[in-house]
Amino acid sequence: MPGLDEKLADTYAEVLRRNPGESEFHQSVHEVLDSLGPVVAKHPEYADAAVINRLCEPERQIIFRVPWVDDSGNVQINRGFRVEFNSALGPYKGGLRFHPTVYLGIVKFLGFEQIFKNALTGMPIGGGKGGSDFDPKGRSDGEVMRFCQAYMTELYRHIGEYTDVPAGDIGVGEREIGYLFGQYKRITNRYESGVLTGKGLAWGGSLVRREATGYGTVFFVEEILRHRHDSFDGKQVVVSGSGNVAVYAIERVQQLGGIVVACSDSGGYVYEEKGIDLDTLKHVKEQRRGRLLDYATERTATFVENRPIWEVPCDIALPCATQNELNGTDAATLVRNGCTVVAEGANMPCTPEAARVFAEAGTVFAPGKAANAGGVATSALEMQQNASRDSWTFDHTLDRLGDIMRGIHERCLTTADEYGAPGNYTAGANIAGFTKVADAMLALGVI
Repeated sequence: MPGLDEKLADTYAEVLRRNPGESEFHQSVHEVLDSLGPVVAKHPEYADAAVINRLCEPERQIIFRVPWVDDSGNVQINRGFRVEFNSALGPYKGGLRFHPTVYLGIVKFLGFEQIFKNALTGMPIGGGKGGSDFDPKGRSDGEVMRFCQAYMTELYRHIGEYTDVPAGDIGVGEREIGYLFGQYKRITNRYESGVLTGKGLAWGGSLVRREATGYGTVFFVEEILRHRHDSFDGKQVVVSGSGNVAVYAIERVQQLGGIVVACSDSGGYVYEEKGIDLDTLKHVKEQRRGRLLDYATERTATFVENRPIWEVPCDIALPCATQNELNGTDAATLVRNGCTVVAEGANMPCTPEAARVFAEAGTVFAPGKAANAGGVATSALEMQQNASRDSWTFDHTLDRLGDIMRGIHERCLTTADEYGAPGNYTAGANIAGFTKVADAMLALGVI
């Protein structure tokens, strides 16, 4: 990684010393600190109050055992996590990820990113994240329920609508949120709707929540294009992933006239020159929980096994799968094939090398903390509806989401201009998110 401003290098060295082996967390911290040189020069009060050092240290880290019984009667043991990173702006807010790759470093990277993402929304929410190394894939509904109940049996004591409000992430959808909320209600004897977001519509959920992250990413890119006097109309788009974020990014791109020619899963990618058929994709992925190979068979589309989707020529690329999925070589391929805009629909899907390639080529790059903030923004709208015992229409909620994403875009550009980095969405997002949280921390004193 390139060198940091000397005032921040000591902070980063301390992060490395205190958090050994947590490479994803190191990467996310470095990416933010790399933008803050002009900020500490202009605002020495942040350094004087050790705001940056405090921001890099979670307020609370919770690790716990999750014992549960599988369908064969065998006792299984997983590890649960919740990192409550920063509450200067409001209660901790961030999803739960159930995936075998989850460990403390992943949860801390996600929680650190969440601080700034949540600040950019303008909503009164702090940053946190959680999860477990449990893998729901291939498990029965009964096994998923028993795991979720065991997980919540420990987590419940640490959360609440004014304390910490989890949501879903990879491996945690409406089914899992239902089991988690049911156990929370059972233990606490309270129907506290605002304690979890991503709930079912029949019991406190919000319209647009399922679509929010994918739609929000496309709203952000729409603003990038509008700012450049352009639009999605006729653009060739590649979207990695085929889960919730990717599916609804594809849907929104198609609504705006773009042509999504490829999407992917862990087995490879599917390519259709005339565009992905959304109805078939939803049927395969959402109803059957199938693979893209099944989609390709039904559609007689081209399925390319174990190859990077980024080799498909496109105008716009939306990485919507997982962290560090797009590396420097992939970025060079995208640039060579004429890609002009890359926006992160997932959390940190582009490596530092990829981001550098885009910067050097003049490719517009929108980081996840700005481009994929639609999910948490709509979670905060769900919290508002729960607090007022209200339920908004789809169109009203979608309008609110659009306003929030346009506001984030404007905030990024204005801040980048103010700090001498015009058009740099990464600098704008990092600085705008940081200064909002930092000012709140100064106001609250040393806590």
